[in-house]
Amino acid sequence: MTDGRPAGIDASISGALMRYRIMAFATGIVLLSGTIALIIKAAGVKHMEPGTGWLWVAHGYLFLVYLVATAMLGFRLRWPLLRYVLVMLAGTIPTMSFVAEHYVTAGVRAGQASDPAQPASVAD
Repeated sequence: MTDGRPAGIDASISGALMRYRIMAFATGIVLLSGTIALIIKAAGVKHMEPGTGWLWVAHGYLFLVYLVATAMLGFRLRWPLLRYVLVMLAGTIPTMSFVAEHYVTAGVRAGQASDPAQPASVAD
């Protein structure tokens, strides 16, 4: 394909998937960094306080954008409510946004490749 997206994926779904993937990685990295900083701070390193606070604030804002990106992708793919909730909650558990991103991306690519006329959804 000349436009850079895998064969068989609709342009609107491809864009929503890319936005979701970017936000899943960004949210996951900041959440993991904040968790590590919190553990280091709890171990007795007192100068971690300003950085730890900024990481949690950054995660809060990124998580809100992650929720919007997930909702936009789920709307295009016609996900059931439980899938929305589970994928959105993945942004609150360290490393789970990476796992959810992997399964969502694989499901979208497999669903679109098998039947490009229908919106893809990840198998329940």
